[in-house]
Amino acid sequence: MKIIKPHFWYNKSQRNGVFFLLFSIIVLQIIYSFVDLSPTIKEFHQRSVTDLQLKIDALKKIELEKRKPKIYPFNPNYITDYKGEQLGMSIQEIDRLLAFRKQNKFINSTKDFQLITGVSDVLLSEISPHFKFPDWVLKQQQKNTRVKKYSKVVRVDRSTIDLNLATAQDLETINGVHEFLAQRIVKYRNKLQGFAYQSQLFEVWKLDKELASKILSTFLIVNKPIIEKMNLNTATFKQVLSSPYIDYDLCKKIFEFRDEVAELQSIEELKNIEGFPIDKYDRIVLYLDAK
Repeated sequence: MKIIKPHFWYNKSQRNGVFFLLFSIIVLQIIYSFVDLSPTIKEFHQRSVTDLQLKIDALKKIELEKRKPKIYPFNPNYITDYKGEQLGMSIQEIDRLLAFRKQNKFINSTKDFQLITGVSDVLLSEISPHFKFPDWVLKQQQKNTRVKKYSKVVRVDRSTIDLNLATAQDLETINGVHEFLAQRIVKYRNKLQGFAYQSQLFEVWKLDKELASKILSTFLIVNKPIIEKMNLNTATFKQVLSSPYIDYDLCKKIFEFRDEVAELQSIEELKNIEGFPIDKYDRIVLYLDAK
């Protein structure tokens, strides 16, 4: 019987091709089984993610710069609460500026702005380049600069412009205020526990009204004093008598009224006392309360 063999066994080149293909498959299986290609893939993936994140961060930075509000030139005398907050000023700094402006006074220099508001050097350096003062102020500053350049100028150093913090030496920088008068002002201020009203400066003994006005043109009340009040219903006669603006006769009337009503429900009841100095009421109640 004659055995018939498959046809491809008679084709040597085809047989070699089959063997090469099988060998290649075996080699690839070995490589796949024993060689770890994942680190390379992971490294490539990590590089791609890092590059993408850098591009996203760069785009975010550009977008934030676009959204950042631009500061246009402005007159610092007309800063509002909203504007001040945008500039980075605190509530206290804005309030000091507004209190200064309520007195119909104007800031005419960057130095004045810092003295009045108390802003830090860092914030001042950021916003002061945007200050825009009126032309006449700039001309005056230029004029003053020329005067300082060609004449001898006495430098005046003050530690503060706050009337409640000024030292006797600060007050002496005002022409006409001598050493003893400056000390008298400080002594009276201590008695009052601080000036709550600018008009209280006119109460200083032997201080001329014109000179007091000159002082107030430089110094102002930046922060009002915190005064500890006494309860009029429990205070002794001696304690009430020691309060500013109350003399012996007024103190006597107050205690007679207190005995009559048994207990004051409101400090405004003082106005019901016959002969009570209504013009001094706002000052007297700085130190007295009915609670």
